Order: sequence, then structure tokens, then C-alpha cells
Amino acid sequence: MPLLSVMQLSRYFGGLAALSDVTFDLHKGEILGLIGPNGAGKTTLFNVINGFHQPSKGKVVFKGKNISRIRTHKICALGLARTFQVVKPLRRMTVLDNVVASAFLRAGSKTEATRKAHEILEFTGLRDDGDTLSKGLPLGKRKRLEIARALATEPELLLLDESFAGLNPTELNESIGIVGRIKERGITMMVIEHHMKVIMSISDRIIVLNYGEKIAEGTPGEIGHNPLVITAYLGVTENASG
Repeated sequence: MPLLSVMQLSRYFGGLAALSDVTFDLHKGEILGLIGPNGAGKTTLFNVINGFHQPSKGKVVFKGKNISRIRTHKICALGLARTFQVVKPLRRMTVLDNVVASAFLRAGSKTEATRKAHEILEFTGLRDDGDTLSKGLPLGKRKRLEIARALATEPELLLLDESFAGLNPTELNESIGIVGRIKERGITMMVIEHHMKVIMSISDRIIVLNYGEKIAEGTPGEIGHNPLVITAYLGVTENASG
């Protein structure tokens, strides 16, 4: 049984179809990439999966349970966490306390939550920043803190929304390493990313959205040579000349 099944999912905003009849499965242990031009519906898909929006049609099934009408915090408690494209840490709290706050979802005491938070900061390379106010972190470390906060909820499925955007080459390599270690822990991931070299290197499979519709699904190699994907990204047609 798939860990996550998205079935004929549509989401309308007024008369606009942000998602239209999107269907796919995600299996335990996979990294599924999600790509598409700006406005393709990628973040909307994440918002529907984790309960920020309800689907207009279709359903989302996680671990065999229909979560389409379940509130976000309950979905997180089931084991589905996410990061956000625009990172918004608890700015007046330290890096450590940001992660402690998330750890309380499962921890039975402050001691346990703090222990877990220290372990996650070590795992994400933020150990030396624990006492820093989160508002003082540079972008690369704020992105990592967003991942750390999500990991503190002990997810089985982690949705990463452009966690690599805006990073310099060193930060990019560090974040790719973190994703690899997350996979080694048995955590399944779905990743939105515009950096094609990154998404091609970390994904087992890739789904492509365009104007809210799934236009392709396959391995990185298959997606890289798919004419529909090339057309969507380059804006060319098969009949274009010159």
C-alpha cells in the first residue's frame, strides 16, 4: 500500500483551477520530486495534502486514512510534516527553542523535547547556533531551521517546499547531504524545487505540473528527455522553427 495516495485531486479558487485531476502515489522510502513552471500549482498541492486547503474534488489518503477533511495539526500528528517556501521561524525565540516547540508534539516533558531538539540541531548542522535568536540567522541557516522544526515532529512523510532556493554552492551541498541523511532515517520525502541539478540528483521519481495538471511522471532520466516537460519549461512547440 502506498504511504500517500493523491486521487483525482482538484482545487478551485473562484473559477480558476489551481489543480485539476492530479493523481499519483508515493511509496515509503522514496524521494518524489515535484517540478513545474511558476504558478503550476506545486505549493497549492502541498497546501491541500497537509490540510491548509481542502480539495474541491478528489481525496488525499495517508497511511490508508482519508485526510482530505482533517485539520493541519492533526495531519502533522499522524506523521506528515512540511516546510514552507517563505520561512517564518519564531523570530524572538532562539534556534533551540524553535525546535523544542515543535518537539512538544511528541515529547512528554521539556527535558525530552530539549534532548530531541539538541539531537536534531546536531543532525542539521545547527548545533553552534542553538542560542542564537532565529531572526538573526542568514537565509541558508533559516532554511535548515525550517527543516529541523519539521523533523522535530518525527514525520514519516516530509514535504520540502523550495528548501534549496537562494542557497550558495556550499549551503546547497550541505542541504543535499541533509536530505540524504533524512532518507537514510527512513523518512519519505516530497520535494518542490526549481534547481534542476538538485532535483535530478536527489529524486527517485519526478512529477511535473503545468497549469495545475500533471503532464509527466517518471525517473529523472525519463523526465529530462520528455518533450512535454521541455515545452513547459522552454515555452517552445514542436512546430516552432528557426
